Amino acid sequence: MREIFAGVPGEAELRAPLDGAALGAAERRLGRAVPAQLGALLRETDGAAGAYGTDVVWPLAHIVEQNLLFWSGEAFAGLYRPFDALLFFGDNGGGDQFALVVAPQRDDVFVWDHETDSRMRVAGGGIDEYLRRALAPDGDEGGDRWRYSLRGS
Repeated sequence: MREIFAGVPGEAELRAPLDGAALGAAERRLGRAVPAQLGALLRETDGAAGAYGTDVVWPLAHIVEQNLLFWSGEAFAGLYRPFDALLFFGDNGGGDQFALVVAPQRDDVFVWDHETDSRMRVAGGGIDEYLRRALAPDGDEGGDRWRYSLRGS
C-alpha cells in the first residue's frame, strides 16, 4: 500500500509500521476484526498525516480509543444515531470523521458529519481511493466538498 503514497502529488507523513501482535491486540480490545484494507495499511504505516498535519489515517491506538468511545453509546446517546456499523479511522481536521462500514462489511469509505449526523459515501474504491483524494493538493479546495462527491465512482 505504500505505493499509494509515492503516487500521490500531495505530501504525507508516514509513521512506523505496526506488527501483527499490535493489530491482534487492538482487534481483541475492539471485539471485532479490523477490515483487511485498513489492517494492510496499518502494517505499513501506523497512520498517515496529510497537509497541515491532518490525520487522514489515525494511529491504531487512536482508532481503538475513538471507536470504543463512539460505540459505548453513553457519550452520544440522544445526539446521534448509533455508530456500531462504522469503524472510524481518520478525520478532516474540522470535526468530520472517516469510516469503513463493518456491519455489513463493505469497502466504501464514508464521512460522518458531526454537525448533521449525516453519513455519506465518499470513496467507492475503499481506502486506496480515499487516500488519493485526501492527499491530493487540491483536496481542500472549496472546503471539504471534494470528498463529498464521488467523481467517477
